Amino acid sequence: MNSTLYTPPAQSIRAVVEHFAASQPEQIFVQFPETGEQLTYAQLLAEVRLYAGYFAALDVRKGDTVSFMMGNGKTTLLLFLSSLYAGCVSSPLNPAAGPDQIEYVLDHSDTGIVFTSAAFSEQVTVASGALKRPVSIILCDADKGPTWPDGTVPGEPPETDVSQDDDGLLMYTSGTTGRPKGVILTHQNLLAGGMNTAVAHELSAADRALCVLPLCHINAQCVTVMAPLASGGSLVMPHSFSVSAFWSWVIHHRVSWFSVVPTIISYLMHHEGPLSGDALKQALKAVRFGRSASAALPPALHAGFEEKFGIPLVETMGLTETSAQILSNPMPPKSNKYGSPGIAFGTEIKVVNEQGREQPAGEEGELMVRGDCVMRCYYKNPEASSEALEADGWLHTGDLARQDDDGFIFITGRLKELIIKGGENIAPREIDDVLYSHPKVIEAGAVGVDDEHYGQEVVACVVTRESSCVSADELIEFCRDKLGKIKTPKHIFFFDDLPKGPSGKVQRLKLVDQLKARQSI
Repeated sequence: MNSTLYTPPAQSIRAVVEHFAASQPEQIFVQFPETGEQLTYAQLLAEVRLYAGYFAALDVRKGDTVSFMMGNGKTTLLLFLSSLYAGCVSSPLNPAAGPDQIEYVLDHSDTGIVFTSAAFSEQVTVASGALKRPVSIILCDADKGPTWPDGTVPGEPPETDVSQDDDGLLMYTSGTTGRPKGVILTHQNLLAGGMNTAVAHELSAADRALCVLPLCHINAQCVTVMAPLASGGSLVMPHSFSVSAFWSWVIHHRVSWFSVVPTIISYLMHHEGPLSGDALKQALKAVRFGRSASAALPPALHAGFEEKFGIPLVETMGLTETSAQILSNPMPPKSNKYGSPGIAFGTEIKVVNEQGREQPAGEEGELMVRGDCVMRCYYKNPEASSEALEADGWLHTGDLARQDDDGFIFITGRLKELIIKGGENIAPREIDDVLYSHPKVIEAGAVGVDDEHYGQEVVACVVTRESSCVSADELIEFCRDKLGKIKTPKHIFFFDDLPKGPSGKVQRLKLVDQLKARQSI
């Protein structure tokens, strides 16, 4: 760990921004590839204070909820950080959510103001119009800023005392079952999430991250924004992920690390750009590592990426409820285990059985976590909060796992997603990993469907490479060779895209719904 790394004391994002604006004002904090603009830490402070002044002029005060719905850009980043600087609660909206969910989140979050780009203004207008209270809608350009109401003049932002215990972020889970739950993260939670990442990856002020995940994504917020902010580093923020531009951004902006999801890794593996082979590896020599999170990384994809690009890939694991990262593989050249999201950094973890007793190494149980990064509660949902959080601070993750003798965690499935066929528990991930090892498969998701003989039967949904010619029978035979008869999917269904939550994780329960809608099952 770099000894010069600034470790924030128990304080707020406001204090961290002010600290670095004073200690390293000319250090670049962020670059925007499409416009060529950049902000130093001094400029960042000036911008967030300007936005906070506008908030005050609009009577948006400390503790109020501020929402935004737009793609990444200078405006989006400043709205996110300005809300936190002003002591407001930032509550991003996911553009991929359906109209019913957007309406629910706007209502449940108590937000009084929404910043939106033209592309999503109609969605926001319709959703807010269904509410029983007024919501102000401000049109924004993702790069050029909001169109503030006529006559609005920003003043000096209130000298608000923002503490570590103040709420900072209200994030809604993807809601694969029932209504999404609102996760409340305090300033302490957010900074702890950023520092867990910084410590695990040995980040310093010299590091620069590439942020291609949207700012309605906990990974983007707490990993690729908070980790550089907490360690005095910098980031590059394009509008969105582009498989054709990804490596040119990395090379041109001298990126030293990036955080992505397995789906992006798979698309990078299957794209051929102007540089390849040794020439591309040489151009990427300055990249210290890539980081995979938000969904399980199949070992075959992991190994193939490192071989093709010459970049160490560090698998990690995090939750919205834990301000992103709770586990990470150690940095090279320390041991790194394929198929494992690693060991605890900045958190305590344990694997417990149904009675709550800690399991010995090698035995499966539910993964639990405790630390400064763990959420305060689920917003306006005390019942769900009490179910998830123990009195002593331990959080139920809902993930099934086992821990090896070296402390590495291996995730075996979700409690609610296990396939039970003829009394045998089958982890969908095991099937996914095999399908991902097939050279023509880009995405895969195994699910259990009702079966009169076995209770449940295994089926799988896949996305294949363009122009590839692979049959369902070929993939079934491929699985049978590696998994045996019991775990092999009875049917393979082809999709153009698999439903995913904002974290990039395949939503298996929605897959089942889509199969039913297609009358495939």
